[in-house]
Amino acid sequence: MAERPDPKRQVPQLTPRDREILKQVVATYVLSAEPVSSRSVAKQADLGLSAATIRNVMADLEEWGYLAQPHTSAGRVPTRIAYHLFIESLMDVRRVPAWQRRYIEDHLGAGPGDPDQIMSSASHLLSELSHQVGLVVTPSIAETVLASVEFVPLSGRKVLCVLISTSGFTETKVIEVPEVIPREDLVRISNYLTENFAGASIREARARLLRMLAEERAQMDRQLALAIELAKHALEIPTGPGVLVDGASELLAQPELADIGRVRRMFDTFADKARLVSILSRCLEGGGVRVWIGADSDLTSELDFSLVATTYGRGERPLGTLGILGPSRMEYEKVIPLVDFLGEALSRALGETIGGRIE
Repeated sequence: MAERPDPKRQVPQLTPRDREILKQVVATYVLSAEPVSSRSVAKQADLGLSAATIRNVMADLEEWGYLAQPHTSAGRVPTRIAYHLFIESLMDVRRVPAWQRRYIEDHLGAGPGDPDQIMSSASHLLSELSHQVGLVVTPSIAETVLASVEFVPLSGRKVLCVLISTSGFTETKVIEVPEVIPREDLVRISNYLTENFAGASIREARARLLRMLAEERAQMDRQLALAIELAKHALEIPTGPGVLVDGASELLAQPELADIGRVRRMFDTFADKARLVSILSRCLEGGGVRVWIGADSDLTSELDFSLVATTYGRGERPLGTLGILGPSRMEYEKVIPLVDFLGEALSRALGETIGGRIE
């Protein structure tokens, strides 16, 4: 099944008639999941053309790499380049319906909230509204910019550390210290670390602290040494972003997943979070909504799926990626605006959370 035109052969520019027939084949296949015949195109589209004429055009489109024929007696299905052409210049651009926009805004929250919960809601909304898999790559807390540090005494020699980033994300951990530290000393240490390290990434702050510990140990007073020792343990946090996956079961009813081997590959892919994050994080390299189909990426090629993704963040600074993953036979005219709107809505919701909590 040819996925692109033979580079040695010059492909003619498609005529308006060619483009309209290709558009109808894509639209019909997306709805039916069955190879499309010239007769079905003639019935569904008001083209004023006979089935024989449409069949000849479809044969040309197959020769040029836009259509493929799974079986000699079957109709034809769109290829990867057909979907890309459909997205770029054939599909009717739609807005997200008003009710969906309200639904998304309501579920992401109208005011300050928990960023982790907001992102979890976003992945669920992506899946729920598209009936595909919703993905959200969450920021690495180690790479976020530190806003404040707070130490709270617990029982005995245990201290709770709370790190808050300027992105609104928090990391908490319990540290056991060699001796009981009075609350007022913990407050002073918290203030010192916040005043001196806010504005640096958490990874950078820890590196600076370790250098101080190595270079200035002899000159440190007890309070500073204690502050640095506490901070060293507090900033030992996992590195690397995470990923939220929602709605994998939504795909099980799709005819593309009738093959149990393909289902197994899909769930293996979702289980390998590190690899999934690595692939999805490449979306950060470009702006706007991007679409990968089939052989366009390792992820979509392995599953023969499509990924529609965009970034979310704060101002010009991206924090992560979100998107919809599913069989290439998806309603791009609905999915692309949905991903775009959800990226903007998630950015706004996080901005409100950040503003309410920190600024």
